[in-house]
Amino acid sequence: MTDRVMSKAATMEIPINSNGDTGALAEDDSLEQAAKLQWSLDEKVGSSRGTRDLQQVMVSGPNLNETSIVSGGYGGTAEGIIPTGSIMGPAVRYNPEFNKRIPVTGFGPNMQHSSSSSSMTAEEATRGVAVEKYEAVKKWGLNTYKCTKQMISERFGRGSRTVDLELEAQIEVLRDTKRKYVNVLRLAKALTNHFYNMVQTQHALGDTFADLSQKSPELRDEFGYNAETQKLLCKNGETLLGAINFFVSSINTLVNKTMEDTLWTIRMYENARLEFDAYRSDLEELSLGPRDAVTMARIEAAQEQYQVHKEKYERLRSDVIIKLKFLEENKVKVMHKQLLLFHNAISAYFAGNQQQLEETLKQFNIKLRPPGADKPSWLEEQ
Repeated sequence: MTDRVMSKAATMEIPINSNGDTGALAEDDSLEQAAKLQWSLDEKVGSSRGTRDLQQVMVSGPNLNETSIVSGGYGGTAEGIIPTGSIMGPAVRYNPEFNKRIPVTGFGPNMQHSSSSSSMTAEEATRGVAVEKYEAVKKWGLNTYKCTKQMISERFGRGSRTVDLELEAQIEVLRDTKRKYVNVLRLAKALTNHFYNMVQTQHALGDTFADLSQKSPELRDEFGYNAETQKLLCKNGETLLGAINFFVSSINTLVNKTMEDTLWTIRMYENARLEFDAYRSDLEELSLGPRDAVTMARIEAAQEQYQVHKEKYERLRSDVIIKLKFLEENKVKVMHKQLLLFHNAISAYFAGNQQQLEETLKQFNIKLRPPGADKPSWLEEQ
């Protein structure tokens, strides 16, 4: 019934007057009644049956070929009726071969295979890194445990340690020498600071005497002599400061670089000695136990670790012996030169021999810095 009403409403002709207004037709009431009837039917049937999709509405709708357009007034002739069936439009057809012309990339079994393989590769790489970290932490923990155990045993007198009496004596002499040289370096720096302050005071005193010689005519000569003496002492003092600074710089290099490098190698040697004794004690304990299959495997692994740490210990021991020998030769050579410089410079300064003081600096290739060179530049201050 609803389909008939909608078909009737859709196929109805709407007359148009000559003035463009639509006439009052009885069919207007029928259209309104058809709409109201459709609404009431939808409410009775329910939302599930009342709601139709677009395709059903288009099928049940009117046939466009049966409609007509009236150009004349109501009751006009049939000449003004244009059948819509005669209006031809472009034909639209579905071509199933069109989608085959456009290749769709990024999908298919090849993509799934590549994505799965890449994910597996990333997972394997992550797993490999995790395993390496775990093995490194495990090895470090085992090594730390054994070294700590060996160190505690040595302190309580329960464990044995490898001792090289001659090398240990040389190491102790080096440490004592460094302590004494550090004290010499500290005192030389203090002397430099005090002497620098004295030179600055002499310089200020000489300027004051020179100013007073200009303002006191009756004491001009006396102030002038003292001004010249203070300026000469200030100049010699700056020359001596150059020699002392060179002495301090050389001692600082010897103590904080050369000796410190040798002591760093000695610390590495002592750590290697501790590891060697730890794995040696571990091998000795395993050798005293039962000789079953599991124990034999552990003994072989301990033997390998013992051999590795033994080679490391012997290599570092050799390095320490060589560095101690070269350090002793370098220390004697450097200190011989620096002590001679210090003695000659101090003697010439307090003897008032300016020429000998300058020759001493030339002998050791010491160049004095110009006044104000010690002051940092504006870029360093920033």
